[in-house]
Amino acid sequence: MATDAIFTDDFQAKPYWWDAAPPEDASAEPVPDSVDVAIVGSGYCGLTAAIELARAGMRTAVLDAGPLGFGASTRSGGMVSSGQKLVITGSYKVFGDGNAERVFAESRASFDFITSFIEREGLDADYQHCGRFFSAYTAGDFATLQRHAELLRERTGVTTRMVPPARQREEIGSDFYHGGMVVEDYGGLHSAKYNQALRRLARQVGVSLHSHARVLATLPAEGGRIVVSERGRIKAREVIVATNGYTDRAVPFLRRRVVPVASYIAATEKLPPALMDDILPRRRMMSDTRRQLCYFRPSPDGSRLLFGCRPTVFDTDERRAARGLHERICQIFPQLRGRRISHAWKGFVAMTFDKVPHMGRHEGVHYAMGCNGNGVAMATYLGHQTALKILGRQNRPCIFDDRPFPSNPLYAAMPWMVPLMSSYYDLRDVLARPATLLPSR
Repeated sequence: MATDAIFTDDFQAKPYWWDAAPPEDASAEPVPDSVDVAIVGSGYCGLTAAIELARAGMRTAVLDAGPLGFGASTRSGGMVSSGQKLVITGSYKVFGDGNAERVFAESRASFDFITSFIEREGLDADYQHCGRFFSAYTAGDFATLQRHAELLRERTGVTTRMVPPARQREEIGSDFYHGGMVVEDYGGLHSAKYNQALRRLARQVGVSLHSHARVLATLPAEGGRIVVSERGRIKAREVIVATNGYTDRAVPFLRRRVVPVASYIAATEKLPPALMDDILPRRRMMSDTRRQLCYFRPSPDGSRLLFGCRPTVFDTDERRAARGLHERICQIFPQLRGRRISHAWKGFVAMTFDKVPHMGRHEGVHYAMGCNGNGVAMATYLGHQTALKILGRQNRPCIFDDRPFPSNPLYAAMPWMVPLMSSYYDLRDVLARPATLLPSR
């Protein structure tokens, strides 16, 4: 049973990322009366779209309900995917067999875009091309990962290889798993520094950024829309909603189609270099194959373990979540018993009912969201694609654009849905490996 002894004396219930790049109060600048494009949401998607549009000469404003960079973009694990999740979950199948190659190509394009964008713009984001190790939770999962590795190589061109259990410690200092799969085309960055770098670039190209300007509604108007915010009204020719897991009732159509799911992350205190060498010898991004997956990584400076999962069925506060996270950490890494937690936080990811991201336009409002916990590269890419669409510069429509965006008649942001699914996933994990799963609280 974890106690308060697991916390450092200066424990903070906020993202570790914010120590270096805190959210920003940008409430002093007045909200403009009119713009060409108003963007709701100051995450990766909204800021990337804003940069592209402003460079094309469009007057662009970004509005956020709270401080800039307060949402999921600075609360994530900072893992940069080349689209494996669409393959591993099988969700690419909703596009139909005839579109599978385009899905894989654009998923890979999202990775190529963000890596080239960071390099080209010189963004201070602590980006590292480090690869990811997908660890097998059960022996049967190893065979499943073998199939995924073959599919990824054949259909996306990424570099993969299998690591048998006997060689597992080359990748992770733990005997908890049953081998796994390495995907070399994978990276990691500093979540908040990336958002901060995007804000700086956006201002340099002429974007106006406005915090504490919650959007209450968007109304039709001649030649565009009226964006009604808590800090005034803006007339805009085009509106983009890029709020992902923080989408609220201001846009009911979207609120019924994305399910906000809390994910929790803890950061350990600084660990000795030899201990970091033991637990994460190659400093890769990491995750396992549980339905209630655990994901973890080294901090960009290599001094801490950052560990995420959903440790309870019901949403909880950060301190209580940290206790559950600490137990999971010690389950995988017994050598970390006695090591303390310095930060714990949560963020809401946007899950969709078909498990794929969406962009499109509804009643005159553009949207891009639903990254299903895989949003660092994908949200950046969808913001870029939405901007190109508005500018009429796409070579062809994005595969994620203008697709049926399903809802569920039983879902109306009901609080019971996420705990119900969480309990189901926990049960499946218990049945798969009953002796090792810690109980949810």
